[in-house]
Amino acid sequence: MEKTVVAFYDSRDEAERSIRALRERGFGDNEISILAREEERDRGHSSGEQMSYADQNLSDGTMAGGALGGLAGLAMGAGALLIPGFGPLVAAGPLAGVLTGAITGGVAGGLIDYGIPEEKSRHYERRLEEGRVMAVIKTDESRAIEAMKIMDQTGGKEIEMH
Repeated sequence: MEKTVVAFYDSRDEAERSIRALRERGFGDNEISILAREEERDRGHSSGEQMSYADQNLSDGTMAGGALGGLAGLAMGAGALLIPGFGPLVAAGPLAGVLTGAITGGVAGGLIDYGIPEEKSRHYERRLEEGRVMAVIKTDESRAIEAMKIMDQTGGKEIEMH
């Protein structure tokens, strides 16, 4: 049975180390997703330039012009999304595609569509708003337990399986 493991990190560096460790243990880009709130100043936009939903390429989940840093190189399909009511979000991995399809439901709506219960999805959205970095692994149950251990050993917090 497929399970979803969620962990939060205090920084992008912590999340990157954890994702690298997961990849070294055989977890693939089709299993790993990462989400982080992106500040406008990090996006490469000049102070007078406005971001808009029209700049998004919904077919691949990216927003033009963003400099995403190390998180972008961690998983396939990395990009930045402008989520209504939330703002800019770096999203990488399979969850990025789900979020582009759930733009009207915000981050929580995308997490619900990904199989995470509604109450938890809303909690996770709040954690992202606070600036935490979220890693999500979707894999079979035995590998999910292994992912939880790796995430715990590499600084993950609030690690939960759904």
